[in-house]
Amino acid sequence: MVSVVYEAPDTIEGAVTLLAGSDIPANVLAGGTDLIIQTRASRDAERLLVDVKKIPGMSDANLVDGALELGPSMSCAEFTARENIRAVYPGLVEAASLIGSTQVQGRAGVGGNLCNSSPAADTIPALIVNSAECVIVGPGGERTVAVEDFVTGVGANCMEKGELLKLIRVPAPEANTQDAYLRFIPRTEMDIAVAGAGVSITLDDKGNCTAAKVAIGAVAPTAILVPAAAEALIGTDLNDDVLQVAADAATEASSPITDRRGTIEFRRHVVGVLVKRAIKIAADRVKGVRT
Repeated sequence: MVSVVYEAPDTIEGAVTLLAGSDIPANVLAGGTDLIIQTRASRDAERLLVDVKKIPGMSDANLVDGALELGPSMSCAEFTARENIRAVYPGLVEAASLIGSTQVQGRAGVGGNLCNSSPAADTIPALIVNSAECVIVGPGGERTVAVEDFVTGVGANCMEKGELLKLIRVPAPEANTQDAYLRFIPRTEMDIAVAGAGVSITLDDKGNCTAAKVAIGAVAPTAILVPAAAEALIGTDLNDDVLQVAADAATEASSPITDRRGTIEFRRHVVGVLVKRAIKIAADRVKGVRT
């Protein structure tokens, strides 16, 4: 059984000092839904848990000049209830709403989903297509990393000893831009993605695509951008032939595994289908909200 040392600093500086100076394995406690399981399975004799929820701003979400500044400790339940955020980033809110059960939603957050760095994390593709950035603070000061560069492998990210995620910053979308996120799961709910797809689409007044981002999840060691899929869309009216080219690009970019939840072939096919559907949803959203 792991002996847990619990600390709850009320400043970023205090949290960094604890994490950097610990002689035993240390983890940040934000929501804790994954950390509790990981701690129970740990073979460490001791572990330091640094609870960051008492630090001002860590559980906040604010729209500043149209951009989102999201504290990593805000629960998904609070985040998805914010209609002003849903109006700007519907796909990101959809992704957050898919994490776990109602009970889990009350604790788990977008920040924890990101830092846990699962290949199947729902919010990561949605963050990537919205050009989100991670503000990381540590002994060496503060640095900013794009979400697509934050996760480095299965369950691994770029943060070093003493560092923690301070803020997720999502820029304001360009005019006539909307996002969408879809995943496939074997069950109707409370499952992890077999494949996931996030899309951001910008249309001009004639309905032609002027900018796009496509990211896929659960089909590679990390969620990944698919530039070839986005390039296939730009300059087109998003007809069925174009959507198939984008789907094929996503399939080609994927490198999934076979396990009890799906084969390589199945995952490669499904991720293409999800990309096509997400593009249509995002484009329809633009047409529905265009001013």
